[in-house]
Amino acid sequence: MSAESFAHAAEALRGGDRDRYLATLVLNGPHRDGVTALYAFNADIASIRERVSGPVPGEMRLQWWNDALEGEGHGAVRQNPVADALLDTLARYSLPNGTLLRLIGARRFDLYDDPMPDLETFEGYAGETVSTLYQLTAMILNDGETIETGDAAGHLGVAHAMIGHLRAFGPVSGQGRIMLPWSILQANGVREGEIFSGVESEGLSEALGQISELAGGHLAKAEAAIAVLPGHLKPAFAPIAVLKAQFNLLQRHSGGPFEAKPDDADWRKITRLTWWTWRNL
Repeated sequence: MSAESFAHAAEALRGGDRDRYLATLVLNGPHRDGVTALYAFNADIASIRERVSGPVPGEMRLQWWNDALEGEGHGAVRQNPVADALLDTLARYSLPNGTLLRLIGARRFDLYDDPMPDLETFEGYAGETVSTLYQLTAMILNDGETIETGDAAGHLGVAHAMIGHLRAFGPVSGQGRIMLPWSILQANGVREGEIFSGVESEGLSEALGQISELAGGHLAKAEAAIAVLPGHLKPAFAPIAVLKAQFNLLQRHSGGPFEAKPDDADWRKITRLTWWTWRNL
């Protein structure tokens, strides 16, 4: 394994997905490297839309990762330190390539401006893009042995995605995108043009409140499922400590839906992650 590649992956993760970077700090050395590589790969995939000029170059970047995972990439694949660290991690822990290929496939949705159609589609998207990361992290902590964490990973992944998109509603709307279930917004009389123009309405507040309730329900179910997992797997789910705090801040937020949402400082997040991990080992 290339220590330099793992160090680069950590730096890329710190810059590209701060919360997940902080979550790796509660893990031990070898496991931390593997999870960091996984999260750095995800950060690269998740940020493609913001780094390209349109869907076609975005598709090309996703295809590059697809080829790298399927072994069809050229020798230059290993020259990418994040890919190098990820491929070493996949080999060390026997992680299933197919799971990451499905994550790449799900992320194609990000490249286009189609609204997220309904709750079922959102939950499927969250399962492939977020729950997957929790499942693979638990597998790394289990030294590559397959472990059933379905309820914990499934519910926490959906809660994580919902809370993230509720927090990012303003910026994402400003990009002309609707990533929360359109069917719920539409049922409350919300129109696309109002969202893209930043128009607040009673219907929008009601719809976002309903989605927030759904997120809270998944968070509670995830917490119950995590509680019965073996202790050595629980650090994989430590981000729930930060998500609960962010959810509570959302509930107390008195500003409009398009305004920036409050968040904890890094030191407070690290404290929450450390304390949660210590209490749940």
